[in-house]
Amino acid sequence: MEKIEEEKEGGAAAAEEEEQVVNPWQVAAKDGGKIDYQKLIDKFGCKRLDDSFVQRVERLTSRPAHVFLRREVFFAHRDFNDILDLYERGDKFYLYTGRGPSSEALHLGHLIPFMFTKYLQDAFKVPLVIQLTDDEKVLWKSLTIEEGKRLARENAKDIIACGFDISKTFIFSDFNHVGGAFYENMVKVSKCVTLNQAFAIFGFTGEDHIGKVSFPPVQAVPSFPSSFPHLFSGKENLRCLIPCAIDQDPYFRMTRDVAPRIGEHKPSLIESTFFPALQGETGKMSASDPNSAIYVTDSAEDIKNKINKYAFSGGQDSIEKHRQLGANLEVDIPVKYLSFFLEGDNELEHIKKEYGAGRMLTGEVKQRLTQVLTELVERHRRARAAVTEEMVDAFMAIRPLPHMFD
Repeated sequence: MEKIEEEKEGGAAAAEEEEQVVNPWQVAAKDGGKIDYQKLIDKFGCKRLDDSFVQRVERLTSRPAHVFLRREVFFAHRDFNDILDLYERGDKFYLYTGRGPSSEALHLGHLIPFMFTKYLQDAFKVPLVIQLTDDEKVLWKSLTIEEGKRLARENAKDIIACGFDISKTFIFSDFNHVGGAFYENMVKVSKCVTLNQAFAIFGFTGEDHIGKVSFPPVQAVPSFPSSFPHLFSGKENLRCLIPCAIDQDPYFRMTRDVAPRIGEHKPSLIESTFFPALQGETGKMSASDPNSAIYVTDSAEDIKNKINKYAFSGGQDSIEKHRQLGANLEVDIPVKYLSFFLEGDNELEHIKKEYGAGRMLTGEVKQRLTQVLTELVERHRRARAAVTEEMVDAFMAIRPLPHMFD
C-alpha cells in the first residue's frame, strides 16, 4: 500500500525548506530558476516514462505516438504499465481528466492535457469523463457560485472544441453532479484521510477554511467507476487512467492510498511537465497574468505582439555575438513552445541546430512560432464557434454511452 507521508511522498514541507513549490494551486521554482522535474519524481514517488513506453504505445495502438509523448511533455507515470498490460490482454479502461474553470477562456497550457487526452481516447477507443471543478474555484478564488457555474460551461465549449467523441465522453460540473453514488464515494474517501494527512499532502494550515479541506475527495472519486452508475454499471472493475499535469499528483497520491481500503482499484496516471510562461520557466503559464499566456481567444496580432515582446530569448544581445556563440536553447521560450506544438520532428531539430549554432536569429524563430501558434489558435477558434449551448447540454447529459468501447 502507498503511504501518505509528509516528506517522502511529497507532502508540503515548511516554506523555508522548499527549494521549489509545486502543488495543485501554486507552481514556482526557487530563486528564478527552472522546475527540477527529477526532484519532483523523487519527491512524489512517481516514475519516469522512458522510450519503451513510447514504443509499446505505438505497437498496441498501431499509430504514431503523440508529439507530447515522443518529446517527453508527458514524462512521468504511476502504473501506466498496468494499463498497457490489461489493454494488451484485450481489456478496456476509461480516462478521467478535468479543468478548474477560473477564466473566461483557456490558454495554451490548459489545452495540453485535453489535446493529449483526445489522442488517448482515439488511439485506445475508450470512454472519458471530464470533471469541471467549479466548486474548487469558488473555494479558492473570489468567485460566486453563479460565476463558477457560468465559467464551467464556457470552458466546456473550449474542451468540446478539442474534438472529443460525444458517444464516448461525459462532461460534468461538480455543482450540478455531486450526489448519489458519487457522493457516497466521497464520504468513503473522507473517512480514510485524517486531518494530519490532509495537512501534510496539501499544505493546508489552520487559517484555511474547512471548505478547502473537504474538497480533495471530490477530485478523487471520478477515478472510481462506481461513481458513475449511469456509465459503468456492471463494469465496477474497470481501471482508470488520468492524464494530468504533475501538480495534480497530490490528489491522486491520496486517492491511490485510499482506493484499496474502500474496495476500489488504484487509478493510474500519466503526468506532464508545465507549459512555461512567456517570460521563462520559473513557473507555469498563468491565467492571472495575461502577458504570460497565449489565449485561445487571442488574435493573430495579439499572438505576434506577445511573442515578440514577452517571449524570453536565449539568443545573444547582438547579432555578432549571436553568430559567434549561438543561442542558449535551455532557456529559450520560443524553442520550448515549438517543442510542444511544432509537429515536424525534422523541422524542430533543424531549428535547434541552426539557432544553437547562431546561423538562425531569434527573430526568425519567433516568426516561425508565431505562424504555428496562430494556426493552432485559429483552428481552435473555428471549432469553438461551432459549439452550441445544445452541444454542451448533450455532453453534460446524464446518459449511458452504449458505444463507449466501439
